[in-house]
Amino acid sequence: MSDLYPAKANAAHAPRSRRLSYISPAASSAAAPNPSYRRRKGTSPPPPSAAATATVLTSPPKPVEQQETEEHLVDTSTNNVSATRVTTARTSRPSDAPRSSRPRRRPTASLQAAFCNALEEAINTFVDPPVLRPSVDPRHVLSANFAPVDELPPTPCPVVRGVIPRCLAGGAYIRNGPNPQHLPRGPHHLFDGDGMLHSLLLPTAPDSDPVLCSRYVQTYKYIVERNAGEPVLPNVFSGFHGLAGMARGAVTAARVLTGQMNPMEGVGLANTSLAVFGGRLYALGESDLPYAVRVDPATGEVTTLGRCDFGGRLSMGMTAHPKKDPITGELFAFRYGPMPPFVTYFRFDPAGNKGADVPIFSVKQPSFLHDFAVTEHYAIFPEIQIVMNPMGMVVGGGSPVGADPGMVPRLGVIPKYAADESEMRWFEVPGFNMMHSVNAWEEAGGEEIVMVAPNILSIEHTLERMELIHASVELVRINLRTGNVTRTPLAAANLDFGVINPGCLGRRNRYGYFGVGDPMPKIGGVAKLDFDRAGHGDCTVARRDFGPGCFAGEPFFVPDDVEGNGDEDDGYVVCYVHDEGTGDNRFVVMDAQAPELDIVAEVQLPSRVPYGFHGLFVTQAELRSQHQ
Repeated sequence: MSDLYPAKANAAHAPRSRRLSYISPAASSAAAPNPSYRRRKGTSPPPPSAAATATVLTSPPKPVEQQETEEHLVDTSTNNVSATRVTTARTSRPSDAPRSSRPRRRPTASLQAAFCNALEEAINTFVDPPVLRPSVDPRHVLSANFAPVDELPPTPCPVVRGVIPRCLAGGAYIRNGPNPQHLPRGPHHLFDGDGMLHSLLLPTAPDSDPVLCSRYVQTYKYIVERNAGEPVLPNVFSGFHGLAGMARGAVTAARVLTGQMNPMEGVGLANTSLAVFGGRLYALGESDLPYAVRVDPATGEVTTLGRCDFGGRLSMGMTAHPKKDPITGELFAFRYGPMPPFVTYFRFDPAGNKGADVPIFSVKQPSFLHDFAVTEHYAIFPEIQIVMNPMGMVVGGGSPVGADPGMVPRLGVIPKYAADESEMRWFEVPGFNMMHSVNAWEEAGGEEIVMVAPNILSIEHTLERMELIHASVELVRINLRTGNVTRTPLAAANLDFGVINPGCLGRRNRYGYFGVGDPMPKIGGVAKLDFDRAGHGDCTVARRDFGPGCFAGEPFFVPDDVEGNGDEDDGYVVCYVHDEGTGDNRFVVMDAQAPELDIVAEVQLPSRVPYGFHGLFVTQAELRSQHQ
């Protein structure tokens, strides 16, 4: 097995200082009795050392005690970097000491860094002050439960209601989301925050407590800015707008030329989702390679192993929504970007080995291709009205990413095991803008493809005014023989972040569980839809609202493979819930078959979990089989 290859450290970095805090985490309630286990349904730093660097994994790493890593030691007096081959254990985790007991000193910036910082300050003050664009004003974007929190070492949490279902025992629910490490200098979009994983390890014994741990994904960007003690890399979603965007681009170029950052080491945030495949857990963000992470099945500690290029076969980036075939164990994925080919499709075998790229040149222009769908034999790619237009920033003074109302959305269908795009077929679907897919399958002997996905009706608000988004879940039917496409609305409510029983992915299924926007991206409840009722009115068959001032994120379905009867919806829906009135934070477990999605267990969390993006439940067997 290969060694860990560290990303090159920034020559201008000084020792890291503590980041600025926006608000203190909300206090949680006092202790409650220890959990017991449900038997039958119906019963009611100091941080890593200054020499620490991001790592790139090319194949499963050696055990920690045997790893050889090349550490870049930063000489802060001369700003030179010396590379030394050493044998060392993995980077230590941040200190468990209280925040107030740790030093708060800001490192001295180099002359080059100070010059770039001054230029950015001038741009943010005189050219593009955030106050002129409320959707990217940090005072608005990072308010209330969108405000970032500090890392939390593994901390016991009491079960305060009900009992933990046995099918969850020993597993971990992990939610990814943005959590900026430093106070932004200028505009800041919700998507611009550093990735933080909030992992709740559920116990195997009835007299033990769940354990919550919140840790940053130690991306190259995170490490560069941790060592600098301030923002260095640009905010992609909010910073490149009109004249100010071009000016910030020039500052970024100056930082690269003076050695403050190296975009070849990755500029991603790993803040969007997670995936388990090939014996490893990954934190994902589509603008970069996956970052391998590990949750200790005994302590609950979360560790970043490194940036993974799969033996040099993966470059640039990978979708944050890969699809794992529950039958074969294969993983299907893609990347997209502003240069042809705008989309590249690929897959991994069950062991995590990446196959050949399949470039898709028939994509007309680069669009915001956030998700896709797979069936047993096909992959389906959306082409939506959110497009990339870098020249629009230069010529029109706008954003490099925005809505194109004149574009006709399309769906592209390609055989799942295609070696090239020769069999790719495109179908126009006017007015259908899919950001997330729920599931897809084949019917009529493979002659028809059926897909369930929320349609963003107000696509122009996707990046600027998310609270105005309305998503309508639709069932789309594509006839591969005739080319006809039909669409059937499934519900009137504002629903997104849909999930299904993961064992049904790519095969026909009946039920989906969706977050109720109140407004988006805050989730005020969970709705269960019955796809078999399509065409017969609203398909909502169960719903739970969390109550006034209580909001969650994406729900996740966990099948009951211990006491269940094998029905598709026999299992539990889980998520984190925050009470904005009291500051209370809980992990909630709901009965997925109950007409009102009854809560069967709640865990009191010791710290606030900000609203985020996508989560995952990792089983005890998956945790124990993780590569070191």
